[in-house]
Amino acid sequence: MILSASENLEGKQVQVLGLVEGSTVQTVNAFRDIGASFKTLVGGEIVKYNEMMEKARELAKSRMVAKAEALGADAVLSIRYSSSSIMQGAAEVLVYGTAVKII
Repeated sequence: MILSASENLEGKQVQVLGLVEGSTVQTVNAFRDIGASFKTLVGGEIVKYNEMMEKARELAKSRMVAKAEALGADAVLSIRYSSSSIMQGAAEVLVYGTAVKII
């Protein structure tokens, strides 16, 4: 499966199959959330939140790819990511793009 943020594949013609998306809501456990709160007092990177968001992006992407494969797609183009806070320590990650078949 080809994944690209660009709108086309250079030198290829494609048939648009439709919009595909994947999403997930992830959280860190309460003890890590408390630890992250203390980290805001001294500054610096909050590693557990970075790990949580990386896991969320990968899961959302794999769900999007599964939907594209179900449509018979060879690629997903114009991929975009979005995230939003759901509650303290929890975030939704959404990834979407255009499923296409290479002609």
